[in-house]
Amino acid sequence: MMTPDIQEDRKHMGVTYGKLVIIGAGKVGDAVLNSAMRMNLLDDIVVVNRNRDKALGAVLDASHTTAFEYSTNASVRVGSYDDCRDAHIIVITAGPSIVPGGSQDRNTLLEANVPIIDGIFEKITHFTRDAIIIMISNPLDVLTYVMAKKYHYPVGKIFGTGTLLDTARFNRMLGDLCGVDAKNVTGFVLGEHGQTSFIPWNTVNIVGVPIDEMEKKFGLMQAPDKAKLLHDTKVIGPSIVQLKGYTSAGVANAACRLIGAIVRNEHSVVPISTVMTGQYGIDDVAMSLPCVIGKDGIEQTIELTLDEEGKKDLETCHTHLRELCAEAEKILNI
Repeated sequence: MMTPDIQEDRKHMGVTYGKLVIIGAGKVGDAVLNSAMRMNLLDDIVVVNRNRDKALGAVLDASHTTAFEYSTNASVRVGSYDDCRDAHIIVITAGPSIVPGGSQDRNTLLEANVPIIDGIFEKITHFTRDAIIIMISNPLDVLTYVMAKKYHYPVGKIFGTGTLLDTARFNRMLGDLCGVDAKNVTGFVLGEHGQTSFIPWNTVNIVGVPIDEMEKKFGLMQAPDKAKLLHDTKVIGPSIVQLKGYTSAGVANAACRLIGAIVRNEHSVVPISTVMTGQYGIDDVAMSLPCVIGKDGIEQTIELTLDEEGKKDLETCHTHLRELCAEAEKILNI
């Protein structure tokens, strides 16, 4: 861990590339910490949690892995919101999550999580408006939008993991169906990280083979069942919660995929929840669209050409998210 004098020096520095602050040391925060360590993404990781002892336990557990040959000697420590001052990336995982036996609709967390995340943003923005903020807490589309709006946070520097994990799940399902590596599938789940997410089927392909030709090209017994694929993509997360008690590994790796794209300045195209600024004529919600990600955050948002079905799905998603955002705005009085 860093000595107090080094920590004090950091207070007077600008943004440090390679410094990550994780807010929340629950199951997801702990998974993000360990994934970031395992993937050797950064050299300075700070964990902030209301219960400092819990954060310390997570930090001690993770820091011991730096002794292994496969792990870089990163600094891992417990910190405070002051550490956001020179952070390059801040990941927010705080607040309650859906649990087994309860509602599996992430939007039921809105009333509880809006005030929690509001308090976190008040502290963050006291120290920085330069850090890239990745939202994991749910309902992440709503939280991303209302926090960007209330705190006037730069749109390109605040986004949620959104449908990145949903897309990975869909690509794996379609890849398995066709007997190919999921990484050869090009297909995005867009919109809400939730029940109104949709797949623009006219853009889905495997190495250029459109979905309507996959039955013939890959020797399938029948054409891919689009409705089933979308349904299974939507329910797998809640199903994991019912089986395991929570989800952590998938979303942590999704967050680290974004962190890696940022610190390596990859200019990767990934579906993430971004505040809409006129795309498809929408500017009053956040939802997932393909975005180009580099060292400064979102460099470009890509509007895919949607067919009539996709346009209807987008409209349904927008209407639903606008209602939820309006509810959150009332809570925040904005």
